[in-house]
This record gives sequence, C-alpha cells and structure tokens, in this order.
Amino acid sequence: MKINAKLRLQILIQNSFFVILFIILVFLLGFLANQYKFSKDITQANRNTLTTGSINVLKQMRAPITISVFASKDDVNNGDTFRQGIINFMARYQRTKPDINIKFISPIEEPKLAQEMGIKVDGEVVVEYQKRSEHISPPFAEQEMTNLFIRLSRTNQQAIMYLDGHGERNLIGLKNNDIGEFGKQLESKGFKFANPNLTVESEVPLNGVMLVIASPQKNISSLEVKKIKKFLESGGNLLWLLDDNNFHGLEEVASYLGLSVSSGRVVDPTAKLEGADENVSFASAYGVHAITKNFMLRTIFSNAYEVNAKNSFENGWEVSKLIEVSPNGWLESSPLGKNQKVTFDKNKDKPGPINIAVALQRTYGKKGQRVLVVGNGNFLSNTFITTGGNLDIGINMINWLSGDDNLISIQPMVLKDVNVTIPNDRTSVFIAWIVFHSFQYFVPIIIFVLGIFFWFKRKKA
Repeated sequence: MKINAKLRLQILIQNSFFVILFIILVFLLGFLANQYKFSKDITQANRNTLTTGSINVLKQMRAPITISVFASKDDVNNGDTFRQGIINFMARYQRTKPDINIKFISPIEEPKLAQEMGIKVDGEVVVEYQKRSEHISPPFAEQEMTNLFIRLSRTNQQAIMYLDGHGERNLIGLKNNDIGEFGKQLESKGFKFANPNLTVESEVPLNGVMLVIASPQKNISSLEVKKIKKFLESGGNLLWLLDDNNFHGLEEVASYLGLSVSSGRVVDPTAKLEGADENVSFASAYGVHAITKNFMLRTIFSNAYEVNAKNSFENGWEVSKLIEVSPNGWLESSPLGKNQKVTFDKNKDKPGPINIAVALQRTYGKKGQRVLVVGNGNFLSNTFITTGGNLDIGINMINWLSGDDNLISIQPMVLKDVNVTIPNDRTSVFIAWIVFHSFQYFVPIIIFVLGIFFWFKRKKA
C-alpha cells in the first residue's frame, strides 16, 4: 500500500487521538484509585489489615489523633527503615480514620523538645487524643497500639475496687486460680485498682467505678455485708463471681438482687470430644445484651453453676440472661464428689442449655446502675483466661459495668507466627534449598530463557 501525505496525516491523527485517550484513561484510573480504596489481605491472621476490634475502637474516636515519632532519620543504606515502617504500620489505621496525623521529630536535632516530652529511647512514640497523651516504645504491634487508643478514649477514670481477705480470686494474684492475668489486661486498657478494707473503712467508697467480689471462700462478716448492701442501695456497680451456691455471708445481698444459684454444677459429656473432662462446658448461645452484641467467640467454663435472677419491681431491677452453656449436657440436681461418676437422670436433672450469667440494671439518679453475676470464676482465672474468647467477654463485662459501652467490642487479635521447622538431615535440607532457590533464582531464569527463545522463534517466522 502506497503511503502518501494524506494517509500519514490520518495515521498521525489516529495515533494522537489514541495517546490522548490513553492519558485521559490513566488520569481517570488515578482519580478513582485516590477516591476509592480497596484492599484484600490474604495473609494468615490478616497481618496487613486491622482486626474488627481495632476498627470498632477507631470508629468511636471522633477527634483527630496526633502521633509524634521521636526517631533519627532513616539510613536506608545501612538497612535502617524505622520511619518508613511506622508509616506503613499506621497506614492501616489511617484507612479507617484519615485524621490520624503523623509527624517525625529527630531527637538529635530537637533535644530540648525531646527532653520536655520525656523521651527516653530513640523511636519512642507519643500519641495525643483530646488533650491526653501516652508514650509507647518499639517494638509494638496492633494489640499494643489499639490498647493505647482504648486507654486514651476511655471516659471513666475511676478505680476498680476488689474485695479481699476471704480467699477471693485476686486481681493481682499469680496463682492458677487467681485472676491476675485478667487484671494485667485491664491495666493495659487504662483501668486502675483499689482494695478497700471494709473492716476499717466506714463504707464502700462511691468514687470507684465498681466493686468486684471474686469467689470468696470464707464467710464475709455481717459488718462488711451491710456496707456492700449500702453500696448497692447507693447506686454502686457490682461484678460477682460465684463458684458454688454458697454466698458466704452475702445472702442478704443475693436477696436484694433476687438471685438464685443452683446447688449442682453443669455437666457436659461432649467436652470429652475436645479433650476436656465433663466438668468443662462451652457457651452455646449468648443473650441479647450490649455485652454479647455481635460476640461470636467460644467461651469456656469449668465447674459452672446455673444463675438466675428475678425482675424486681420493688427495687427496679431489669434482668437479662447472658450466657447459655452445655446444650447437650445437663444441670446436676445435687452436688457431686470429685471422682463421682455422673449420669443424666431425667427425673431429677435439668437438661441443657443452662444459663450461667445474668446482668441486672436499673435507673439510679442521672446514671444507671449495673450488676453482673456469673456462676463461675474459673473462666477469668490465670488458667483459662487465654482460652477461646474468655478474655474478650471478660473485658466486655468490665467495659459495660464501667459505663464505657462504646468500647465493648471484640478485642484485637494476637497474631500467630507461622514457623516452618526443617528436619536436620541432608535430604530435608537439600529439598528445602531446592524449593527456596527455585523461586528465588531458577524459576525467573527459566522464564527469562523461554522468553528469549520464543522471541527469536517469532522473529525468524
């Protein structure tokens, strides 16, 4: 075909038009990418995106967050990319909350400012929210950062009071039956503790956010009981953990709450399928309540008892059932010995599911009053706290009792590292070497050689 000036002009116009359309398309794609963000995390435990708990916490934080990073400038040549790592880490948070502002300050160039801010190590981060601030030092992961946000956004700064001196599960204890690990988690989320001595003090201090009675083993004196009841009558919040139907002197308090606890414990024979004994029961359903809203984790209870409370028009209590366990088990009609074999008796035993926790609330003055009773203390013990969703529901209970309903959410998940262990023999090491270097060197070289081969073949054709 003969190419003349007219044809050349047509080809030039067509090519120019194509280039213009292509440039417009690129700009449109750039605009859409800037306006709409989409990401898909296919890593184990979603390492590159935030967990549901972190997202819910960020959504509750209305004001901007300022993050000041006191770190020396990155030296990429020596592999120092700390600042860039902070940017990449916080980008996950900024996708949910764009008004998180990050600024970098070199402690070498600004030593006076670093001293005023109390900076102790290179890389220390200061997070500010609504005129409150906290420091966090590297290394830290999502769990630590989100817990820091929870502490800054917590509105109630009153202390959690706990009863002691009667064999209770201690909030700062280290024994297996204590709840010290749970206490550490509460401290990381901004709570403080107080231990009033009711034998000396005239009353339970009303400036505490709640009183915790964690499974006393000895009888509480009548003097202390009167002060606890007065605390309830004055609008105080209460968390009461029970390991049996023995109120240990608190019968008057139980009557005031309309509370009843079973004499026998919950039995779940299907627990053997999970490698546990029949005294362990798993939550099968959760009640409609702020504590258990959207809660989908499995919680585990050992030697649980049925708990119920009556709606009291006299005292104004509104009762909600929270946790049902052992749908395929039953409630024993009487106490059992340690090695006694259990069998279901349809004439005496109550078939599952069994409710083991109740939440009571009523209007009191300008604020509401809240009480939570659980027929089990083991689920928060140092032995069981890391099992299933026990920690999560425990934190939700404390947040509800403290009035921080907006912080009730699934807690940020601890990421699990996946390690590949290679047996220390020649064959295994050789196979691992082949697999690793195949993707690093061999496969790219083969693709490159094949590309050149097909290019020459087409060129000759």
